[in-house]
Amino acid sequence: MANSELSAPSAAPNQPRSRTDLFISFTLLALQGFGGVLAIVQREMVEKKRWMTQEEFVEEWAVAQIMPGPNVVNLSLMIGGRYFGLPGAMAALAGMLLLPLLVVLCLALVYTQFADHPGVAGALRGMGAVAAGLIAATGLKLLGALKANPLGARVCSALGLACFAAIALLHWPLSWVLLGLGSLACTLTYRKLKP
Repeated sequence: MANSELSAPSAAPNQPRSRTDLFISFTLLALQGFGGVLAIVQREMVEKKRWMTQEEFVEEWAVAQIMPGPNVVNLSLMIGGRYFGLPGAMAALAGMLLLPLLVVLCLALVYTQFADHPGVAGALRGMGAVAAGLIAATGLKLLGALKANPLGARVCSALGLACFAAIALLHWPLSWVLLGLGSLACTLTYRKLKP
């Protein structure tokens, strides 16, 4: 065990000790996430707990993105399932949803009382800016994983810019952009990896 802890930072030598560890870890992650927990999940799973490498995180996050439902919930199911099968997936999912659901219900009750207050509206707009900053910071942090991508950083950057242009500037539907650019990226990667 001591040798695995001294391995290279890109290796993921650790794993959750139990389903309870998964539940508690994902509960704490979910309670930290206001406006999204991507940045927090990446830091916790890759950097602190080292349950995954940066490359594994990017790959699983990509799969979680294209599955129906909330991305981070999909990711929690995948991580839980990776270590403990279906019971692990359910433990991670419960951790991701149970306590945050209770908090959201309580906040909804409070919000109905103070929704018209200008300070509440300003606070919500401010939280939107913070959430956008978290997503941008995480995206920049994950750029390093593109070095190991078979397509290379240039092609990946071009695909990312094309995706941004299609969604943010041209306002094309996300499903069509994912289908088009995702198919292109999969085809290019397949050709690159084909023996």
